[in-house]
Amino acid sequence: MHASTRSRQRIFVPFALLTSATLFLTACGSGTDDSAASGTAQAAARSDAVPTEDVVSAIRKDEAAARLLPSGVSSVTLAVSVGGNPPGTTFLDDGKTLAGQDVDFARAVAKVLGLGIRTEQASFEAILPALDSGKYDVGVSNFGVTTERLKTIDFVTYINDGQGFAARKDSKLSRVTDLKQLCGLNVATGAGTTFESTLEENKHLCTDAGKKAYEVQTYSEQGAIWSSLQQGRTDVVMSTINGLRFAVARQEGVRFLNEFRRLDVGFAFKKGTPLAPAFRAAVDKLIADGTYARILEKWGTTGSAIDKSQISPPELKG
Repeated sequence: MHASTRSRQRIFVPFALLTSATLFLTACGSGTDDSAASGTAQAAARSDAVPTEDVVSAIRKDEAAARLLPSGVSSVTLAVSVGGNPPGTTFLDDGKTLAGQDVDFARAVAKVLGLGIRTEQASFEAILPALDSGKYDVGVSNFGVTTERLKTIDFVTYINDGQGFAARKDSKLSRVTDLKQLCGLNVATGAGTTFESTLEENKHLCTDAGKKAYEVQTYSEQGAIWSSLQQGRTDVVMSTINGLRFAVARQEGVRFLNEFRRLDVGFAFKKGTPLAPAFRAAVDKLIADGTYARILEKWGTTGSAIDKSQISPPELKG
């Protein structure tokens, strides 16, 4: 969601984790000495941190689902944001092969529908506007279904994830059930996300209560968020429930606090897309034949399972 966030502190830094539990490395710099480190924009994720089980190649085309595709459609252009913590999308150690839960679901749906996929990388915050302009056919990057996004985007749901918090182990925070608990703290999150919007839209809760507002720090790379937390520049991280659980399990000195709210997550399309019925049927086919459960088990996200796919359901409340 792209709410007005002019007051935020937007930070672009090299993507690197500093502990032995490092999940990703990057050679991409922003005017620092790191910019000369290597030639690739994002280096390989550690193979021991990223599951590599093949849960897709054995999937067969389902003719009933494929018949729901618009006439003449044989391939789609898929936009994906690379650089998040698994189960988000990253590279394997060859620096070329994409891996992640969203990628597995996209490939699985394509197999069910007999579709070819041309995958293009894009920044998270750029994908939804590009769908509306017709640059891409579908976007997949753990996009939560929100009322604001539903104004211009159609979704086909495939998991239920949502918003959560993490902090260093020495933090006084144990759970965040009210954003006023964050007053006076530095809160890090991803740029262009629902987390950023939630934080920016609710900063007034602190000032309304006569407290100092929290500072929202937005980063273009997940690795930079964790570096900031580890180094003490950030007090708490807000991100996806699944991504936080995966990350804290592989880093010393940080802990998952709690789930804050749940959101449906879906494939994103331009509003009014004729592709939605076929994609929904494909997700339901994967649920029925057990492939869906195997993908979730691979990424350790069985708590995000849904019973059936939906097209553009209303935003979950509460």
